[in-house]
Amino acid sequence: MPKSSGGAHVQVGQLSKIFVTSGEPLPALDTVTMEMAPGEFVAIAGPSGCGKSTLLRILAGLDAASAGSVTVDGVGVSGPSDRHGVVFQKPALFPWLNVLDNVTFGPRMRGTATAEAGRQARHYLKAVGLEGFEHYPIYNLSGGMQHRVALARALISRPALLLMDEPFGALDAQTRGSMQELLMSIWQTDRSTVLFITHDVDEALTLADRILVMTARPGRIKVEVPVDLPRPRDLGVVTGERFGAFKREIVSAIKEEAQTTERLEMEAARHGGTS
Repeated sequence: MPKSSGGAHVQVGQLSKIFVTSGEPLPALDTVTMEMAPGEFVAIAGPSGCGKSTLLRILAGLDAASAGSVTVDGVGVSGPSDRHGVVFQKPALFPWLNVLDNVTFGPRMRGTATAEAGRQARHYLKAVGLEGFEHYPIYNLSGGMQHRVALARALISRPALLLMDEPFGALDAQTRGSMQELLMSIWQTDRSTVLFITHDVDEALTLADRILVMTARPGRIKVEVPVDLPRPRDLGVVTGERFGAFKREIVSAIKEEAQTTERLEMEAARHGGTS
């Protein structure tokens, strides 16, 4: 297998993003500053509409910032890169391709020989528990299996930075737990730097080294919570007193911002405009 490039060092400085809706400016992010160490697993939580996904898309090079800077290993992000793997809530697979062809699509487009791309894909399909499903049509797979394919597709390029936007949000609780365990197993081996967006505080605490809570729109970093819980975070850890204390702190911070969002939306509705 290709050698891992190691986790990326990510720096975000004074990042802002303003959208224009119906001719009016709509601030989404306001001077966000953050840093991620190589191999660190960081989760971002916050109320709906606070700019979490916008931040991730800018880091992925899929959207441009209005102001500020984003660098990965000292290089400015100006567009998508092979070193940035992205996994969204919906797997976004090609339904006309089988499992193997979905996973090898990226490497083949980058010029990797079909045989070598296939060898790499089989390695990652085995890692995500899909050995033997290489030639299955996508539409024959369950939702959880499709998410495993999407994860293998992101991992095949051995990304230094893995960006995940609520990747397990649509799954049932049991499948979600299995995917969390799978992700932890792969991360502990490859040590990519991971930015993981979630609305689920338990999920964030189960996975992350550090959790950033964002404010209501325009999004800023409200609070940073280092999660110094032991790994693996098994039943004894997630039912423990310290896990509960972390959860109360984060839920309280998110609730404050959700109430702010609700108040702004009500004020906008009264004035017949948007917040």
